[in-house]
Amino acid sequence: MPASLPIDPRIRLERGDITHLAVDAIVNAANSSLIGGGGVDGAIHRAAGPALLAECRTLGGCQPGEARLTAGYRLPARHVIHTVGPIWRGGGHGERDILARCYAACLAIALDRGFRDIAFPAIATGVYGFPHDAAAAIAVAAVRSHLAAHDAPQRVVFVCFDDVAVAAYRRVLGTAAR
Repeated sequence: MPASLPIDPRIRLERGDITHLAVDAIVNAANSSLIGGGGVDGAIHRAAGPALLAECRTLGGCQPGEARLTAGYRLPARHVIHTVGPIWRGGGHGERDILARCYAACLAIALDRGFRDIAFPAIATGVYGFPHDAAAAIAVAAVRSHLAAHDAPQRVVFVCFDDVAVAAYRRVLGTAAR
């Protein structure tokens, strides 16, 4: 990464399980029904317990690019921000814009609620098929843009479940990524 692009000390990269983080909010890469599914969504619902599903049922779903807030229940995180990423259909159907809106919507909730820290998975890169490198570039750009304009959150953690996602984020963040 060129020296002219400083790495924001408020951004961290970790490999692991997002359900184990004790932060103000973790982000759930949800489906539009918000009632659980596979991947990160299923793991969060299992870890949080049935009260999360009960609250999600009261929200009326969520459209791609939007976000909804719930309690964290049995998670170490106090809250869950659910967002619905785009299904990758080749890149010519607004997928990049929808993904950027996911990050912006989640960060807007974090700012509004005064959250100190938020953790994101690699939204839409699982069964939704978004290419890892493109998704990481969008995620990092959205977070950097938000952090340049706002003091909150004070820490953003990108949590990647596998080595493919970690490598994509490292390429975007640069070799000094923490």
